[in-house]
Amino acid sequence: MPAQPVPSAPAPGLPALPVTFRPTRTRIVLLTVGTVMFAVITVVALLLEKLSPAERSSFIFTALVFLAVLTLLSRPKVVADEDGVTVVNITRTRRLAWAEILRVNLRPGDPWVFLDLSDGTSLPVLGIQPGVAKARAISDARALRALAERRGTGPDED
Repeated sequence: MPAQPVPSAPAPGLPALPVTFRPTRTRIVLLTVGTVMFAVITVVALLLEKLSPAERSSFIFTALVFLAVLTLLSRPKVVADEDGVTVVNITRTRRLAWAEILRVNLRPGDPWVFLDLSDGTSLPVLGIQPGVAKARAISDARALRALAERRGTGPDED
């Protein structure tokens, strides 16, 4: 029987991998508002007697579009695992190896974290945003920075 790989224990102060960072409060608000708005508009469309079937359908379709947009806005997250980081933004997903991440930045006034990459570009990471939960975003950014420095091309510790 082949030996099973033993997951490596996280270094002190680092989260255990895999770890997912996402703006949970923002996600809850967006999905709740979208669902309630869809339900209310649908009920109103069905209760208004003077609407034709086409008008009712347009009400419900509009409510569905609002729900879809809010669901899309609630999508951002960052998943860090042994091999690297997956950044899921509103419409795009990008997979990065740890070595590609040079620095994790969250400066005062930034709407979200930015990753400085080895190809000279910067990647916005909407999964960590200080809008509603600033302390949580700072903690998440520090954890991601520590992971990137430990596993990537950050400063070496000798």
